Amino acid sequence: MRTRLSTGERREQLLAIGAGLFSKRQYDEVWIEEVAEIAEVSRGLLYHYFPTKKDFFAEVVRTQRDQLLAMSEPDPALPVAEQLRAGLDVYLEFARTHPDGYRIVHRAAGGTDREIQEIREVATATNAERILTALGELTTVTEATRLAVRGWLMFVSEAILHWLDHQTVTQDELRDLCARTLFAAADVQL
Repeated sequence: MRTRLSTGERREQLLAIGAGLFSKRQYDEVWIEEVAEIAEVSRGLLYHYFPTKKDFFAEVVRTQRDQLLAMSEPDPALPVAEQLRAGLDVYLEFARTHPDGYRIVHRAAGGTDREIQEIREVATATNAERILTALGELTTVTEATRLAVRGWLMFVSEAILHWLDHQTVTQDELRDLCARTLFAAADVQL
């Protein structure tokens, strides 16, 4: 028997189901019919919320991205190194407790779809500006610093994805490695 949910609850349910499916399988291997079946709704209802499969996928990626950005908002009252470690702790904890969501946000941009790449770029740009603002308290931010931070963000993304798949180091070891790598790349002495 189908469970009655409010519009917002149903939308959240569909996005959660999508997050689980898209994190484990490629886009082409996920069927809207399967999402509807799991949610115990008609395919038509799913299309009422999301007109196309691409729209559904984009919203899954956007929702996961926004959740992670909100959780990792820096505390400017903390010293820069602590802000960075706190942000890394949030990312690592999110990745550990929401591996599906993390994989979706960070693997989705590898595709060729421009809208999905733009969703990921918002996260990258937001995080880069957060980090550059904090680093500006310690050093002059140059174009080389900007380049180092963007490269570092890609490094962190790949390191966390590898860690999720293999867990060869502890969460704290990965956080410390990432922090040291940023300060080295940005040529900042603490």
